[in-house]
Amino acid sequence: MFGGRYESIAAISAGALMLLCGNLMAQDTQEVKVEATRIVSKESPIRKPYSFPMNDLSLTYGVSLAGVNLATSSGATEAERRVREAAKAACEAIGQRYPNATPSDKECAKAATDEGMTKVHQLIAAAEKATSK
Repeated sequence: MFGGRYESIAAISAGALMLLCGNLMAQDTQEVKVEATRIVSKESPIRKPYSFPMNDLSLTYGVSLAGVNLATSSGATEAERRVREAAKAACEAIGQRYPNATPSDKECAKAATDEGMTKVHQLIAAAEKATSK
């Protein structure tokens, strides 16, 4: 009944979506997620009867490694520095809003850094392996 008009629109839409997804997948954007998690004891800001106690609060920062050559010593050092700074900033952001949150900013930053470094070291190893071929 509707014929080729709607089928053409559907085909064009599907083609555009595949092209967009293909481009996104082809991009070599390296990003490491750094997640800071702290324990807070505070009632949510939503009014009762819908309020609820918050126990764990997490804040995730994406650390871009675009433009960093992970196969070099200076690039690896830069990636590690960015992860450390993001972890520190995320933990301090939670601490400013919830001063009684535990663990401390320093302990939180260490845990978040350690977790983020796992991914960074995987990316560094992959870059070094690719360079040695």
